[in-house]
Amino acid sequence: MEHEGFRLLVDPGYAVLPRLLELIEASQVDAVLVSHGHPDHCADLNPLLRARIFTGAGPLPLYALPGSVDHVLALDAGPRMAKSFVPKDFSAGDSFDVGPFQVDTMLLPHWVPNAGMRLTAGGRTLAYTGDTGPTDALFELASGADVFLAESTYVESVPAESAAYLSSALQAAGYASSGGARRLLLTHLWPGEDVGEAVAVARGVFSGDVRVAVGGLMVEL
Repeated sequence: MEHEGFRLLVDPGYAVLPRLLELIEASQVDAVLVSHGHPDHCADLNPLLRARIFTGAGPLPLYALPGSVDHVLALDAGPRMAKSFVPKDFSAGDSFDVGPFQVDTMLLPHWVPNAGMRLTAGGRTLAYTGDTGPTDALFELASGADVFLAESTYVESVPAESAAYLSSALQAAGYASSGGARRLLLTHLWPGEDVGEAVAVARGVFSGDVRVAVGGLMVEL
């Protein structure tokens, strides 16, 4: 996310860094914000920090739930790595500022602690679920958001063993509609799920713009 020249990287998961380096230098990231500790949301924090070390960039402010990214940081422990970031722990439910962004967080159900977040700057808001199961808190998260970036691992039904911890495109659309979000961006679709079907199902519930997050997509709020 970028506003007033400040670049905030949210959830640097698998293969994020190579795509990011096609757009900006590693040293141009001003802060990182992580929703939870599963590697598909934070694995590329390690190569990002390494890239910054080799380019002489200063310490990177790192906002994360306590202990959630320790396993990633431990992949390359040492004095240089320790000096490459400044830990900024927060608890789900906290509100704080990161550069020009106001960040409001809430605890959402997942296998590990997960912070849903609303990021607001310039009068515009992006709401992001991280990974989450169904909860009434998602109505509040999506409320009036210009973009609701929602985990939609499945199209319609979530397997029973995951139903408390993951969501579907159908559920995401319901929260977007009831919360009055303006646009819905589906993410985290399970490999093999039909992207077109996910969009069609969501459009059957949500009247606003529906898209799927794909590499290279840029959204202007």
